[in-house]
Amino acid sequence: MAVTITPADLADPRLVAFLQRHLDELAPTAPPESRHALDLAGLSGPGVRLWVAHACGDRDGDEELVGTVALARVEDRHLELKSMRTDPAHRGRGIGALLLRHAIGRARADGANRISLETGSMDFFAPARALYRRHGFTDCAPFGGYRQDPHSVFLTRSL
Repeated sequence: MAVTITPADLADPRLVAFLQRHLDELAPTAPPESRHALDLAGLSGPGVRLWVAHACGDRDGDEELVGTVALARVEDRHLELKSMRTDPAHRGRGIGALLLRHAIGRARADGANRISLETGSMDFFAPARALYRRHGFTDCAPFGGYRQDPHSVFLTRSL
């Protein structure tokens, strides 16, 4: 499956629906105060960049949106990984790893020396935590505006 990663068009209705499904999927995993996924407005904010992954579909060349990843500025050379999601129908195909490598590469190109993230502590997020750890992320204290929360796991890596 050929996958391309491009800057997101925040006006694309497919992306708007994809992001809403992401928020809907996360809703039952933690109380509202412990959910930190950005909505469309948050992803449109200053210091945030979003990319989308498309997979080439059938012979007609249709492309299907299969994933997203964003970077948000925490501090001058410290970025946060946000909105990392692979469409459930495409999980287990390496799209998440591709998106993660893309974000790490962009962070390096932008001169960042650290990339961090917050993810859930529940079993639902175990595959994501394993992916991040395979790519060199290690546990860390809350960063930016986060506070210690039993529903959250904080990870970071140097670049």
